[in-house]
Amino acid sequence: MNVFQEFRDTVAAAVAALQKRGELPTALDLGRISVEPPRDPAHGHMATNAALVLAREARCKPLELAALLRQEIESAPEIVAVEVAPPGFLNVRLSDDLWRRQIPAVLRAGADYGRCDLGRGQPVNDEYCSANPTGPLHVGHGRGTVYGDALANLLDFAGYRVTREYYVNDGGAQIEAMARSIHHRYRELLGEDPGPMPEGLYPLEELVPVARAILERDGDRWLGRPEEEWLELFGREGVEAMLARIREDLAALGVHHDVFVSERELIAAGRIEEAISFLEKQGLVYVGTLPPPKGKQMEDWEPTPQLLFKSTAFGDDIDRPLKRSNGAWTYFAADLAYHLDKIRRGAEVLIDVWGADHGGYVKRMQAAVKALGEGRAELVVKLCQLVRLYAGGEPLKMSKRAGRIIWLRDVVEEVGKDVFRFIMLTRKNDAPLEFDLEKVVEQSKDNPVFYVQYAHARICSVFRNATEAGLPTDPEALAGAPLEGLRDPAELELIRQMAGWPRLVEGAARSFEPHRIAFYLHDLASAFHALWTRGKEEPGLRFLIGAEPGLTTARLAMLAAVRIVIANGLRLMGVTPVEEMH
Repeated sequence: MNVFQEFRDTVAAAVAALQKRGELPTALDLGRISVEPPRDPAHGHMATNAALVLAREARCKPLELAALLRQEIESAPEIVAVEVAPPGFLNVRLSDDLWRRQIPAVLRAGADYGRCDLGRGQPVNDEYCSANPTGPLHVGHGRGTVYGDALANLLDFAGYRVTREYYVNDGGAQIEAMARSIHHRYRELLGEDPGPMPEGLYPLEELVPVARAILERDGDRWLGRPEEEWLELFGREGVEAMLARIREDLAALGVHHDVFVSERELIAAGRIEEAISFLEKQGLVYVGTLPPPKGKQMEDWEPTPQLLFKSTAFGDDIDRPLKRSNGAWTYFAADLAYHLDKIRRGAEVLIDVWGADHGGYVKRMQAAVKALGEGRAELVVKLCQLVRLYAGGEPLKMSKRAGRIIWLRDVVEEVGKDVFRFIMLTRKNDAPLEFDLEKVVEQSKDNPVFYVQYAHARICSVFRNATEAGLPTDPEALAGAPLEGLRDPAELELIRQMAGWPRLVEGAARSFEPHRIAFYLHDLASAFHALWTRGKEEPGLRFLIGAEPGLTTARLAMLAAVRIVIANGLRLMGVTPVEEMH
């Protein structure tokens, strides 16, 4: 039950009634009508922009149309008052009974409360994490991974058919660099002194076990041999070992992917050539030259004929090269092949979750998907800003070149999966985020994950006491509680906050913003904690009152519904609701 959608239906019915009487034209676009909580709670429970967005088509002033709509709406059941506010908003106050009736709706829906059919089964490919398999996941990978995984949960809950995907960049220069790094370690294990790790390679201790496994299997077979004999083998062994570690890291974070797609396998299967051929048939590939890079002084620069994709035809700034000067395919060409593969597997919405340093790559890939999808597919790129890591206020710095890396698994094991995931979603994906290893585990109201989990745990403690007292705690039994006793403004505010969950789900799914769940849960927890605190000071507001069994049952029903909503929100974030705080 979505109260806001129900009121929007009431507004639409009012427009239809006016149209039927000839007071409004029949052809009106109702798609832009919205219903939201007013910014100032003093203005009521809901506000609609209907008069503002319809006035021009209706050929009347917004305030005049708002007055007409008011006359139709104010007689609807459960509407207590309707006010017209300049420049044409309608502010509405609903009856307390309507809000109370949300409680049994939540109890009966349970884990499905808030689930909707917004996506109507539309196939969505959500690709996230996709770290190069040249080492374990470091903490910098964590934010995009949590964002992408929570987004997949949210879209699935909102009725989309989601595929969670990981693209394995197991080809190219970075894999060759890893292979050389492993060979360097291999030589060290055999007693050689190859000197310090060469510039551009990976001085990671995590590559030593890979070199040791090769040594145990092959002995000194690859010692002193030409690079072309061992490079591919060492690269393949490294990719397999690092992918296994990455899967373990993801599991520790509670993340799973439905599909792992190999770049190397796509290339070997000729998918790049297929993608280029596909674009050639549309006249979108040609041999040409590009202007020199902007902002760079290149005295020796000369225009070089290249194979180019006509990405400017789809909104990009310049056309993009598909081959390097040495004849090798560019990374962009491989990405063309990969995204065409996604489209051919049925994806209509392609979501790519990237680090903020890939911002310059967005336009060309969106242009590519427009061409490859022939208008049937949309690419949504979500950039995740870096995480600034601290310990007790002191910054922790990583250096991949020096081998000083803070691995994701270490952080997750120190603070816990739930804490890490929740904190990663306390800011919008493209906003900077600070993560203090000490502050995130503090048990204080300033720690959002503790604050929300504590609300859930407190409700669970009420139910343990209720069970000991022999009171009803089953959701079905509580759904029939006499709710008219819930009259205090704080109780009604808690119910209204809870009833906003379905609207929150739809809005967050439409905008691809799972961080909204964290904000919403914090507000809901705040309303609950405020009521809990008042109950300590005012005995009449306590949840369990032996002399008033009807009121006690009603308050248990209210708390059970709030607990369901908190648990549903936490699960979408990938966080386990706790019953006790330790």
